[in-house]
Amino acid sequence: MSMMDTKTPATTIWIVSDGRRGIENQALGLAEAVAARLASPCRIERVVIRKGGLVALPAASRPDLWIGCGRAAIKLARKHRTIFPDAFFVYVQDPRHRHDVFDLIIAPEHDRLERRNAVSMIGSPNRIARARLDEDRARFADRIEALPGPRAAVLIGGASKRYKVTPKIADYLEARLAHLLDQDVSLMVTVSRRTPDAIRARLSDRFASHDRVWFFDGEGENPYFAFLAAADWIFVTEESTNMLLEAGATGAPVYVLPMAGDPGKFARLHAALESRGITRPYLGRLDTWTYEPLAETGRMADTLLDRWPGHAAHKESA
Repeated sequence: MSMMDTKTPATTIWIVSDGRRGIENQALGLAEAVAARLASPCRIERVVIRKGGLVALPAASRPDLWIGCGRAAIKLARKHRTIFPDAFFVYVQDPRHRHDVFDLIIAPEHDRLERRNAVSMIGSPNRIARARLDEDRARFADRIEALPGPRAAVLIGGASKRYKVTPKIADYLEARLAHLLDQDVSLMVTVSRRTPDAIRARLSDRFASHDRVWFFDGEGENPYFAFLAAADWIFVTEESTNMLLEAGATGAPVYVLPMAGDPGKFARLHAALESRGITRPYLGRLDTWTYEPLAETGRMADTLLDRWPGHAAHKESA
């Protein structure tokens, strides 16, 4: 990034969501990618819509760029357009019947949204950037280096609208982790907020005390980005589209672990990732392959800046 005039007014980006990590991170990832491309100073502010409609707004702040994600942000956008008429309004995902509220809609390719103000990307934006991966790997270096190589990151999600974690799936996950250890692969395992407590406890009891396993259950500093950076392979349960996309942005081989359910429209996303050589089903044998890491978030940031009046000229020159 080139030198910036400190007297230049900061560009203010609001990220608007209900605060759930998986939702907010999509807007935040896009905002961070935009900020990295601006030649002027930039400030990213959170706007959280609480249950009951209470909105936590940044103090003494007005948005130049408004980025929302999640249903709660759609209703608020119409109100904010009146209050902040000069802001550029962006929505991540498909706002259903509120397309006219936004200047730009960034929708997943698998939604097949065709609108004048909409563009498509593979999946959704995320926060994966080389600098962040390197920084977090360095921050957790001692703990990671204590695990003998090779290493696999195992990202375990949980129940969703389309998937369930059945006892049979729990047996499968436990067996797969044990099989990887039998192949002398160290494991960096993280569970999510959606992982059922019984499955979390079962996997923790079986693997957390193993000297070649780092089992993160949500307590303490989150090593998620460090896990991605240090992995020779990444295993992801199939229901978690966000984690699949984040894994696919690293360049490391990604194996998909099945869950019980029907992917519906997300089958198109799985097919897109597999067709690009990013993901493969795990059949019990570890292979090594390369692919072009997903850079969709950056591509969407460039598209946003090109469509944002008055800001295309302020993009950081390469």
